Amino acid sequence: MTDTGVALDFGDDGLIPAIAQEVDTGEVLMLAFVSAEAVEQTHETGLAHYYSRSRDELWQKGETSGHVQHVEEIRVDCDGDAILYLVSQEGGACHTGFHSCFHRTIDGDVVGERVFDPDAVYD
Repeated sequence: MTDTGVALDFGDDGLIPAIAQEVDTGEVLMLAFVSAEAVEQTHETGLAHYYSRSRDELWQKGETSGHVQHVEEIRVDCDGDAILYLVSQEGGACHTGFHSCFHRTIDGDVVGERVFDPDAVYD
């Protein structure tokens, strides 16, 4: 449960998947994980927050790159174990420079647009 009023089931590891979807186009931008604190921060600030499993820490999308996600709405699935952020994305959502993390097919064809040079953004 979060302070948002909707029961969420964070399971044993305290995390649930969160999908970020472009509010205007419906394009799926990324999938990440969120903790209760990440959901609460997102709800309070209107900016997307996630939980990094590799770094074991809360993070705000765009904190380093400036490519923030303005969250227009948070939706919860029927079981309360996944959420959807409907966002307005500034710049690219993918750390590899693409607008969406889902920028290639299973055959390896690039179908997305690179919108920034990651070497110029990240150290």
